[in-house]
Amino acid sequence: MDDATARMRLESMLQELDKSILVLGADPAAPKERSAADAGAGLTDADRTRAMIDAAARHRMAVLAALRRLDDGGYGRCVDCGRPVPEGRLEARPEAARCVQCQSRAERRR
Repeated sequence: MDDATARMRLESMLQELDKSILVLGADPAAPKERSAADAGAGLTDADRTRAMIDAAARHRMAVLAALRRLDDGGYGRCVDCGRPVPEGRLEARPEAARCVQCQSRAERRR
């Protein structure tokens, strides 16, 4: 993928993530009255929302890092081994920082 296309896709992803984070983090327009039974369900909803916000924030950080790599000339190279990241991987995940092999190793370490 050429740099201009990558930048356009990454910037579009960043805008969508910012919108999602804003919507998820926004308070409801009007407070709702809740029964005691609903209070427990609300915690689950709040936990789920927090998890979605956290995932979107991590994804946003990956997109910003990819944009920095574009600016620095390192986009498309694995941050671990320096080999080229396969074109198909960048098509599917423009924010990908690692080749498939290094990504697999990183995930196993977690």
